[in-house]
Amino acid sequence: MRVIKPSTLIRWAEKHPAAAPSLLRWFEITRKASWESLTEIRRDFPQTDMVKVESLRPVFVFNIAGNNFRLIAAIHFNTGRVFLLDFLSHAEYSKNAWKKKL
Repeated sequence: MRVIKPSTLIRWAEKHPAAAPSLLRWFEITRKASWESLTEIRRDFPQTDMVKVESLRPVFVFNIAGNNFRLIAAIHFNTGRVFLLDFLSHAEYSKNAWKKKL
């Protein structure tokens, strides 16, 4: 998979140092993957969920750093691209406000 704007991951890691090792691991696994479905994503990241946001588009939510953070991405299986959308603490994610802006 091609992660669009890996520099975004670096920015998130700098802002949340506790999540940096998990973000790096997520990136390494993701860039080597060739996912075609949620089932295939869950082989690498079993706790991943697909959520429809207010725009009715599906996004994929990955638990990061022992479930302390959520990485939200749009995945275009047909082109092999992963678009990084947001990175939230567990508390921020639970408020569900992020669904309205995506």
